[in-house]
Amino acid sequence: MPQPLSQEAVAAAALLRLENVSWQAPDGRLVLEGVSLSLAPGELAWLRGPSGGGKSSLLRLINRLAEPSGGLITLLGKPLAAWEPPQLRRHVGLLAQSPVMLPGTVEHNLSLAFGFKAAQGQTAPDQSALRGALDRLGLQGVELGALAQGLSLGQRQRLALARLLLLEPQVLLLDEPVSALDPESKELVEATAVAQAGEGRAVLMVSHQPPPQAQSMRRLVLEQGRLREEGS
Repeated sequence: MPQPLSQEAVAAAALLRLENVSWQAPDGRLVLEGVSLSLAPGELAWLRGPSGGGKSSLLRLINRLAEPSGGLITLLGKPLAAWEPPQLRRHVGLLAQSPVMLPGTVEHNLSLAFGFKAAQGQTAPDQSALRGALDRLGLQGVELGALAQGLSLGQRQRLALARLLLLEPQVLLLDEPVSALDPESKELVEATAVAQAGEGRAVLMVSHQPPPQAQSMRRLVLEQGRLREEGS
């Protein structure tokens, strides 16, 4: 049964590491080439780059929704291939650019993941915790009994983020989470990403938007399949 990582285990090793990672698309196009990156607990990295440049593909590799063509990705020093997928996704959470809302209520969508194998060992949140998760992301007007598929695109995006945070992953991968949001909601989601890093999570956020002015934020650029630190 997967267990939450201890503070000692997190502190003892690099949380996430990519070493010379490449990925080739099914059509043969080399999308990522020689990508190396290390993220420690508490780090927030802001990734930008041209559309179609491989940013979403990179996140999918880290969450093991695709396999690299070359190189190595490790979580706590352990290759991703050595993790059971449910256990890996207990620790590495991905918010997709277009999150899926399942038929049913907001409460059902927030609670469903706690019935999955990846969440074994975690206590399902009660209604008070679910309400708090929504309120922290500016969804005070959304009732737990509302139909999730009837929400606006921006509301669904924030609901999906609330759902992800309830699972308390060690690594957060956020793929364009503010692209459909109004300015006020955008600031709230960005502040949430900063706060999650402040709580010791490693956060990798893809965005076309300029990054917030957060201390110690790493700024990354992915161009022509290669990753670099901005300004390098």
